[in-house]
Amino acid sequence: MYKTFIAAAALSGALAVAIGAFGAHALAPKLEAAGRMDTFETAVKYQFYHTLALLFIGLIATKTPPSALLWSGWLMIAGIIIFSGSLYILCLSGQRWLGAITPIGGTAFIAAWVLLLVHALKQS
Repeated sequence: MYKTFIAAAALSGALAVAIGAFGAHALAPKLEAAGRMDTFETAVKYQFYHTLALLFIGLIATKTPPSALLWSGWLMIAGIIIFSGSLYILCLSGQRWLGAITPIGGTAFIAAWVLLLVHALKQS
């Protein structure tokens, strides 16, 4: 399990750098014209923050029984895909209805952090 989370964090981190650079350079005129640069930057920031959290979860899983950690890791992955992914697609497509999906990813992030807390509190 921990290898999956560390690998997913590595992939997500690489994608966040690539997507962030692409947005800052190649997409900047389009994003600025549409007033979506802030939204795009939010998607990249949240992807980075939760990529680091996912890496942390993978590292913790190497030393402790997984318990709530397993769900926390999967919810971090789901949150990255749904939250950041929906914002990326919104920025590129202009499809405003995607904004309704974004909170599902945010809820996954919150649940992941709560489960990380549960895991921490169960450790002696």
